[in-house]
Amino acid sequence: MNLHPSSSDIFRPVPTLETERLRLRAHRVEDFEASFALWTDPGVTRFIGARPSTREEIWSRLLRYIGHWAALGYGYWAIEDRATGAFVGETGFADFKRAIDPPLDGMPEIGWVLSPAAQGQGYATEAVQAALRWGDAHFGPITTVCLISPENGPSLRVAEKCGYTLWMNATYKDTPTLLFHRQQTQAKTTSGLAGASDV
Repeated sequence: MNLHPSSSDIFRPVPTLETERLRLRAHRVEDFEASFALWTDPGVTRFIGARPSTREEIWSRLLRYIGHWAALGYGYWAIEDRATGAFVGETGFADFKRAIDPPLDGMPEIGWVLSPAAQGQGYATEAVQAALRWGDAHFGPITTVCLISPENGPSLRVAEKCGYTLWMNATYKDTPTLLFHRQQTQAKTTSGLAGASDV
């Protein structure tokens, strides 16, 4: 799988994924205020960056999400509660070109973040499983990775439930982190993950 396809291959709509309770859809500029509320909540950023983000940083992140799909053909989704339409978080794959050892070149990095009101309900696992099903079909046999703070117990459990295993201890921006990986060995086959429809 070419992780950096030509522009003729990638300018297509961001897929919308649906699970029993959630909808994963493309980010929109209109998501800025909801994203601002998410990324300025100390409970959210405690293990991600260790401080609330600024408006400038959140705006850049939103544009980066949109740009990933335009440039690479994969990226992050906004997560909505299907029952209410509320914005409850974000998940997806990225190539952040992180300055980390070992390099993550050629390995899409998955991440997830949920608003405090949406935590503790299994939403993160449900959303990540949906993203992984799409990733397995899109990327084929490939290794994906994630970075998690050693103190972030809930995310560690999500990673384990979704098939990620500890790869190594690392340091990123002078902060200890754990690198996890998941190896998909057969394209379009994902055992043990809850179903999600591509609509």
